[in-house]
Amino acid sequence: MLLPLTAYSALLQGAFGSFDAIVDTLVATAPLVLGGLSVGFAFKAGLFNIGAQGQFLLGALASVAVGVAVAGSSPLVAISLALLAGLLAGAAWGFIPGFLKAVSGAHEVVVTIMLNYIAIAVIAAVVGGPLRQQGRPEAITPDVGNAALPILIGNSGHAGIVLALVAVAFIAWLLFRTTLGFEVRTVGANPDAARYAGMRPRLLTMLTMSIAGGLAGLAGAVVVLGVTHLMTPSFGTTVGFDSIAVALLGRTNPVGIVFAALLFGALRAGATLMQIEAGIPVELIDVLQATILLFLVAAPVLRRVFRLRGVKTGIESTETITKTYGSETVTG
Repeated sequence: MLLPLTAYSALLQGAFGSFDAIVDTLVATAPLVLGGLSVGFAFKAGLFNIGAQGQFLLGALASVAVGVAVAGSSPLVAISLALLAGLLAGAAWGFIPGFLKAVSGAHEVVVTIMLNYIAIAVIAAVVGGPLRQQGRPEAITPDVGNAALPILIGNSGHAGIVLALVAVAFIAWLLFRTTLGFEVRTVGANPDAARYAGMRPRLLTMLTMSIAGGLAGLAGAVVVLGVTHLMTPSFGTTVGFDSIAVALLGRTNPVGIVFAALLFGALRAGATLMQIEAGIPVELIDVLQATILLFLVAAPVLRRVFRLRGVKTGIESTETITKTYGSETVTG
């Protein structure tokens, strides 16, 4: 009977029960913010960026590759180049579905799903091949060295947390304070009206997907430069997929995405203590996240169903009243 209370208590304790726990939550939140911004920004243009996971992986791979290559450079140079590599790799991976949609009308959902699988294969091939650390029995990359993000808070709070907040401010400014943001939102609301107004939906589609991919790639860079410092062929954190739920829960608004990412980050950070204290596997967090997403997606459908039922009931009531008063009139 007390198991649910014990589990949720441990979950909260693991996420917010101490200073270190809060820092761990923020560390888990940072890439989710960037990934959520990626998916949310694409949504604003009417595009569904299912490929955030692939962009995340390619961004992580590029950051590790550059980080290893410049590991002996000064930290400022190494970090800057590694972050830039992650951003550009993600942007390039996002440009592909944007270009195909703009040129041939290929649906971005289908293309990005395919690119996710290709990204996984690329990771396995590169990490197990050119980037493999010599002398190790398992396939693993060397450490990124000086390209690792500096620790700013506690024992693990790296600079990626600040970078995520800067990205939120930038995307909010871009969407609501610039001409480009206005055009992106207009194309998402009504492509035909945008075209008649002189905007170029095809160019905006490519640009939007590139920016979205860059944000997801930056999320991958933050994880490998701030947390793992290396990659393995099985590098498969689900940040890219979780970002879809974060964007939906945050209503694609940059500020809303921050709070949604914080919720998901807290669930991830508190899962370990929940398993220790209550014996509940951490996979339950995936179920909990899926349940949240299910109710979120179902809400508009349920509102529509009840609205239609209300309209139908109203019509039936009107017909009944009409028949009643009509019969009285005829009788009279």
